[in-house]
Amino acid sequence: MTPTRADEPHPDVQAFLELYNALDTPSFDEISAQEARRMFAEMQVSDEPAIDLESVEDRTIDGPHGDLPIRIYDPGTDGEDRPLLLFFHGGGWVIGSIDTHDATCRKLAAESGYPVVSVDYGLAPEHPFPEGLEDCYAALEWAAAAADELGADPERIAVAGDSAGGNLAAGLSLFVRDHGGPEIAYQLLIYPSTGDATETAAYEKNGEGYMLTAAEMEWFRDHRFEREIDQGNVYAMPQLAHDLSELPPTTVLTAGFDPLRDDGANLVERLEDDGVPVEYHHYDDVIHGFFGMISEPVDLDRAHEAHEAAVTDLKAALE
Repeated sequence: MTPTRADEPHPDVQAFLELYNALDTPSFDEISAQEARRMFAEMQVSDEPAIDLESVEDRTIDGPHGDLPIRIYDPGTDGEDRPLLLFFHGGGWVIGSIDTHDATCRKLAAESGYPVVSVDYGLAPEHPFPEGLEDCYAALEWAAAAADELGADPERIAVAGDSAGGNLAAGLSLFVRDHGGPEIAYQLLIYPSTGDATETAAYEKNGEGYMLTAAEMEWFRDHRFEREIDQGNVYAMPQLAHDLSELPPTTVLTAGFDPLRDDGANLVERLEDDGVPVEYHHYDDVIHGFFGMISEPVDLDRAHEAHEAAVTDLKAALE
């Protein structure tokens, strides 16, 4: 399966790229992890939430490496056994937070009617693989145990994430299949990194000029792995697994001008070959990160379309 890209990015995306390039900000691979986090937060975090919900609560739960912050979004829908969405933010395992992805989680909660739990897992290089994944597993265990309190059904927990968060969601689903744990009913993987993207045409064609660059992807990988052997771990790169059967039904979203485009499409093909039900949505005229571009100053119709498709898939599978 080889998804295409449009002749040029959507005009709104092109306008954003021109604005971003005019700022002349350093790329992440030119600065420290701490400075990259600060810069990314400045670009992503809004002073005012784009969507008001019934309840948004910050908590701290026990994690395997200390306190683990989470944020619980409750849209206030009726019912005591709603599906629950466990969300892992993107950012190359190095940057990003529950704050940078607040708008995304608010929109997913509002449009699905499900409570969403966003997880502030430990970031590399301070917390190299597998620590972030271990935090995600701890959050899954907590969500299943706390489902009654959250008005949710512990047997209808879906995992979701964008980019590195999609990698963590996929790695978690694979780990639970192999080792047991609370049941995962669905996985929503938004332009996930799950294989060796460097071997794909999209990595070559889209690795410069479209927000996420090949150099930054290498920088993220170098920070994530403390030991070279971990780069071959199937829970770090799920497509390395010989068998992907018996994983949860899955939605995968990809973007035409994303260096991870073909990696996502390859995952879809692997899942389908191994008998996993898959819904695939490809947006050929947008870039990596577009799913979060849902409010001013960057408000893309294509991003809202992608949210609608994702929520439609979740509802079809979980209700």
